Amino acid sequence: MSLRANRVGEQMKKELSEIIGRKIKDPRIGFVTVTDVTVTGDLQQATVYISVLGDEEQRENTLKGLAKAKGFIRSEIGQRIRLRKTPEIAFEFDESIDYGNRIDTLIHQIRSEEKPSQKDEE
Repeated sequence: MSLRANRVGEQMKKELSEIIGRKIKDPRIGFVTVTDVTVTGDLQQATVYISVLGDEEQRENTLKGLAKAKGFIRSEIGQRIRLRKTPEIAFEFDESIDYGNRIDTLIHQIRSEEKPSQKDEE
């Protein structure tokens, strides 16, 4: 990814957090955190990675609400960031957080299973 695409991604991440948090009033959209934004080198496409607090149904409803508000979000981004063409936006769940939590849980399980056997050896 180019330096410019990286900078645009960072700027979009900041602006999107503000827009989603304050401007969108859709009741389907829960507590959303924008974790990352990747922009293609030609600045035509932006993938917005989000994390949503709640269960699977809340996550899906949030994604539907954001998809519905995509036009509004894109026009807001266009007003806030000076680009010739505002990138197309796609929302995706940031699976890295779930993946990290899963690894953390597995490590804790392994540690708790190891402790009793270590005491037996002493």
